[in-house]
Amino acid sequence: MKVMINVEVMKGANENNLSVLRRFQKRVQGAGILPRVRSKRYAERIKSENVKRAKTLNYLKKRKEIEELLKMGKLAEVAKFGKKR
Repeated sequence: MKVMINVEVMKGANENNLSVLRRFQKRVQGAGILPRVRSKRYAERIKSENVKRAKTLNYLKKRKEIEELLKMGKLAEVAKFGKKR
């Protein structure tokens, strides 16, 4: 759901540019536009099913290779798979 918010300020007859700019900034701040934009800036997209499947297949392939190397003695025992802390 996208919500479009337009903030418009009209310059009065005897009003200077700084006061118009100040009123515009106050309206933008009141509308809550900047916090919404900043929160979306670093949000991650949901990964597609194909990307998840490919990542899982790569993980399983690497895990199988490491198990084979351990059985042959070419690799010293490593920590369990999982998140590093």
